[in-house]
Amino acid sequence: MAGDARGTHHARASPSGTAEGVAAFRAIEAGLPDGERICNDPYAVRFVDPSRLAWITEHPDHPFPGLRNTIVARVRFFDDTITAAVGEGLEQLVIMGAGYDSRAYRIDAIRHHVRVFEIDHPDTQSVKTEKIREIFGELPGHVTYVPADFATQDFGMRLLECGFSKTKKTLFVLEGLLMYLPLPAIDAMLSFIAGNSARGSSILFDCSPRTGAGGAPERDARRELRDHVARSGEPIRFVVPPEGIGAFLAERQFSLIRTVTCADYENMYFHGKNKDRVFYRPLTFFHAVTR
Repeated sequence: MAGDARGTHHARASPSGTAEGVAAFRAIEAGLPDGERICNDPYAVRFVDPSRLAWITEHPDHPFPGLRNTIVARVRFFDDTITAAVGEGLEQLVIMGAGYDSRAYRIDAIRHHVRVFEIDHPDTQSVKTEKIREIFGELPGHVTYVPADFATQDFGMRLLECGFSKTKKTLFVLEGLLMYLPLPAIDAMLSFIAGNSARGSSILFDCSPRTGAGGAPERDARRELRDHVARSGEPIRFVVPPEGIGAFLAERQFSLIRTVTCADYENMYFHGKNKDRVFYRPLTFFHAVTR
């Protein structure tokens, strides 16, 4: 739920409400004391309407208890993975459905060493760039903004036209994205990445289990979330396929290198004062490398 590349079959007439909601979660987390903060995004508050932020702050678990904690865990894991990739020679970062992602501006290793491409629907991206100009006075030189509607435009062609290099080691971030895309759009996206990226390039994404997986509470929670986002105009279209994510990726020329479940990120990040936080459990993070 990071961006606005949803694969819907109509043109969006306004910025993504989901992107703003996720930014609100990051803003709330950034306001916590150091010992309780799981991730820190000092710019997130600039992308959220004050009245909406106030309401979400007062009702952080409405209507899905634990969802905010799962989202900030995802932000932290993606931050850590991206930072580690920079240390291992990352040259390009492509943020797909970027929404109000601020990693290009708040992670020092990215700002000094990596060329960033942010791809998103023009409606959301125009709001994003306006806010970035307000914050920094200008658009940062290391970021290239690629307006593209995933439903109607060839994002790969747009990316290449904007200077993307096929020969540089690249990490593609698909945070909160694949679940909103139909399978043909996902196949096209993964095909482009596999066929146009340097050896050792990778993808970082999250996904929910199949509808029938897990116990009754988890199945009910997934059903409620699917109904909620569908009513907002951003329906969930993709979940972990029956053959499993590893086999799914192998067929598309990727090798799965890491899977992080709710139990994993609970152990990684939620200690001390945070040990009793609850989670919306049906969300897993994946890191895979091109073959």
